[in-house]
Amino acid sequence: MSKKIAILATHGFEESELKSPKEHLEQQGWTAHIISPESGAIKAWAEKDWGQEYPVDKTLDEANASDYDALVLPGGVINPDQLRTNESALSFVKDFFQQQKPVAAICHGPQILINAEVVEGRNMTSVNSISQDLKNAGAQWEDSEVVVDNGLVTSRTPKDLPAFNAKMVEEIKEGKHEEQTL
Repeated sequence: MSKKIAILATHGFEESELKSPKEHLEQQGWTAHIISPESGAIKAWAEKDWGQEYPVDKTLDEANASDYDALVLPGGVINPDQLRTNESALSFVKDFFQQQKPVAAICHGPQILINAEVVEGRNMTSVNSISQDLKNAGAQWEDSEVVVDNGLVTSRTPKDLPAFNAKMVEEIKEGKHEEQTL
């Protein structure tokens, strides 16, 4: 069954946290679009320095959550910090929750979910440095390689990508999650 997944990112995303999930999704025979506030290309952060540029498939103004089966939020420090203050990005994220579609976020990616106000009461994980932010927003945070809560998949760091990718695909195959709410 063909699926279409949105990957929301901007400059400064952690390269492995976009590249690995995108490749894993495409290995399923699915389409993965990079959605960004800007058109053209966005530049990755690769551990300690700038990485490759990745072409943007659609801008946030052109994208609609109803056109996608799931959403992926890569981390990095710069990327989520920019997106969590972008009202169009927050609206896009909320639409996936309203439509009960799977959402997967890794590392600092859950910062976007905090500002979208969708973490309260959810079981989640993240990079340790934002664990208190998630707890303060009402999430039940745990230090695990991957946590799944009604279609919401979260992981800590690039070393967790194999588990993150596997659970992300599993949740996307399951489709809509009735308990996936705002």
